[in-house]
This record gives sequence, C-alpha cells and structure tokens, in this order.
Amino acid sequence: MTEQKQQRVSAARKLRREQTVAERTLWGILRSRQSEGVKFRRQQPIGSYIVDFISFESFERRLIIEVDGGQHDDAQVKAADRARTAWLEEQGYRVLRFWNSEVLTNPEGVLEAILAAFVTPSPFPLPSRERE
Repeated sequence: MTEQKQQRVSAARKLRREQTVAERTLWGILRSRQSEGVKFRRQQPIGSYIVDFISFESFERRLIIEVDGGQHDDAQVKAADRARTAWLEEQGYRVLRFWNSEVLTNPEGVLEAILAAFVTPSPFPLPSRERE
C-alpha cells in the first residue's frame, strides 16, 4: 500500500471515530438498511477524497452522500466541493449533499431523497467499458 493511500485510510478511520452528530444520525438510518436494503459504507476513500457515505451496490446504484456543515457555505469551500463532485461524477457516482441541519431536523425527508435517487437512473453512468 502506498504511503498516500495509507494516509487516506488512516484519515478515514479517524473520521469514522469522530463523526458529527448529523453523520451519526444519518449512519443510524443507512446502517439499518432502511434505504431499500442497500448497503452503505462510511468515510470511504475514493481517489484522493474521503466521502461521508457510499453505496457500491451496482453501477446503477453508485451513490455518494455528503453531509455538510456551515463551513461548506464559504465561497472557497463551495468551489472545492463543486470540483470534488465533478470528479466523483466523472467516476460514475451520483452525489447527494445534505446540510447537517437538514439531516437533524428532517431525517425522513433525507431518507426519501436517498430512496428516490435509487429509483431514478443515474445521469452519470459509467462508460460501457467499465461496466464489464
């Protein structure tokens, strides 16, 4: 394992131990497979990023869920988030973002949005050569 990959794995482990209240709340919902029985992982390294939650169920269901705090309202952070989302979508993932407050005050609505993402075909399918 390369040193960079080992650093991302260590950082992901730390993030799992130090989840925000909103991440812990959403993990409680996702972990019990209330989302159509789909399995999620949390704090998963993907490329040079660590995503909050991810489903690898199938190429149609490659879904990433990000839970954002107030720091994501900063212009520079928004730009970085757009670049991150664009890269993840290029890899064939659909990315859903929710604010911490949304997860905490409306977890049922967040779950509905996640379930809807599984029903709707991804606008970012993998190239056919990568599906095999």
